[in-house]
Amino acid sequence: MYIPSHFEETRLETMHQLMHAHPLAALVVFTDSGLVANHIPFFLSEFEGENGMLRGHVARSNPIWQRFNPECKALIIFSGAQHYITPSWYPTKKDTGKVVPTWNYAVVHARGDMQVRHESAWIRSHLEELTSRNESAMDSDWQVSDAPVDYIERLMSMIVGIEIPISHLEGKWKVSQNQPAQNRDGVIQGLKALSGDSCPMAGLVEAYQNK
Repeated sequence: MYIPSHFEETRLETMHQLMHAHPLAALVVFTDSGLVANHIPFFLSEFEGENGMLRGHVARSNPIWQRFNPECKALIIFSGAQHYITPSWYPTKKDTGKVVPTWNYAVVHARGDMQVRHESAWIRSHLEELTSRNESAMDSDWQVSDAPVDYIERLMSMIVGIEIPISHLEGKWKVSQNQPAQNRDGVIQGLKALSGDSCPMAGLVEAYQNK
């Protein structure tokens, strides 16, 4: 990933926060027929290893777990807040006219050696971790054990676990750091005036004002 220095994010905690907040990631691996991408939710265990551990699962019928090349590291792409930035928000537009549109975004790229897990105990533990984290955000107390035992066992037999120790992390926060202060203020005001998904990006631009 191309990362100009002013867009680079190296803080492990900040990258982990994005991965927790946006767990649905693109898993990209190299296979005998080229690159293959799948979108799956990952559970991040941030305190395992230097950069953390990722756990997920795919359907047993998904060929990715059989076809990936174990000699090539997997790439896992987590995408956070993003938004189109119109040059009409830049005060400098009136002064020089030398402004163009752009797109702001925050992403994390993780790399590591993908391992396949078939053990029922591992899969059960992973499903319980994944469920517990996501159900807590929904203010729900649903647990895997709430479903009938034979039903869960049948579903577990239909999935394969994936475990990836993170060997390398890259973070890119493209949030108007390359613009002068007045333009960054204009972006913040413009985003806040919109409805929908613009507020998270406004918060990021604001947070990185002095970075």
